[in-house]
Amino acid sequence: MTAEVPFIAPPVLAEVVRSGFVESRHRGSLVILAQDGSVELSLGDPRTPVFPRSSNKPLQAAGVLHAGLDLNGERLALAAASHSGELFHRDLVRQLLAEHGLDASQLQCPPDLPLDPVEQEAYLASGAVRDRITMNCSGKHTAMLAASALRGWPLESYLDPDHPLQKLIHRVVEEAAGEPVAAVGTDGCGAPLMAISLTGLARAFRTFVLADPGSPERRVADAMRAHPEYVAGTRRPDTLLMRAVPGLLSKMGAEAVQAAALPDGRALAFKVEDGAGRALRPVLGRALDLMGVRVPEFGRVAVLGGGREVGEIRAAF
Repeated sequence: MTAEVPFIAPPVLAEVVRSGFVESRHRGSLVILAQDGSVELSLGDPRTPVFPRSSNKPLQAAGVLHAGLDLNGERLALAAASHSGELFHRDLVRQLLAEHGLDASQLQCPPDLPLDPVEQEAYLASGAVRDRITMNCSGKHTAMLAASALRGWPLESYLDPDHPLQKLIHRVVEEAAGEPVAAVGTDGCGAPLMAISLTGLARAFRTFVLADPGSPERRVADAMRAHPEYVAGTRRPDTLLMRAVPGLLSKMGAEAVQAAALPDGRALAFKVEDGAGRALRPVLGRALDLMGVRVPEFGRVAVLGGGREVGEIRAAF
């Protein structure tokens, strides 16, 4: 008989404290890469593949540039975005579609409401309904359609994993991560999603910030850092973080995934095992603190009771 390998639970990355009592714990895995690319800190098992979700978007944006699509500035940042659905996001998606002779009906991301709660309330109050352009991935989908149109590739199947563009993106992901894609799934927006390890994800972000100026990878990193409000939104963590730390590249993903890289090549990636997004800020703040970067707004999240603060969500490592 083969001996069973005992299950080892990932370490606790964050805990929820209410009225002095720890009521919840969030486990996960995390990796920090040193300036030379070596592993400086490893918690849990960052070598196990995960779906990076929207943390993959910078790599997908580099893929459309490798396909020959010429995007820069706000347009390129939007191609790598999980945007909030604010008016300036929606307007630029419409402009991009028009500039490339495309129509919103060709987008295959699902209709959705704005991702940002404040924007969502205003959007609904105006009488607007779910729309593909409003969906947070519409910039990425527009860029994928535009690249396919440029190359003469089929538009109706641009989300098929066997589509020429998706095969190209697959290669870009593997080259940036320095490892093979472990699995291909379908993201929430319908696009192919490549699984890599957290170490590979951190390595990819490191690759982007250290890439030669003018290369597709560096162009994506530069556009995101110059226009973070188009990557996320006026009130979103990635925007606030990239504004607070000069040269930092940051992109969160659904199911509590986060990747970031400093301009000197130091990088991090983590995933909270249960997918709880509320743990992202304190875990990210603590990881950056260990890297010598202090961002006070990311140190903790308040826990409320009766509308007043009665505790916190805090890092536990």
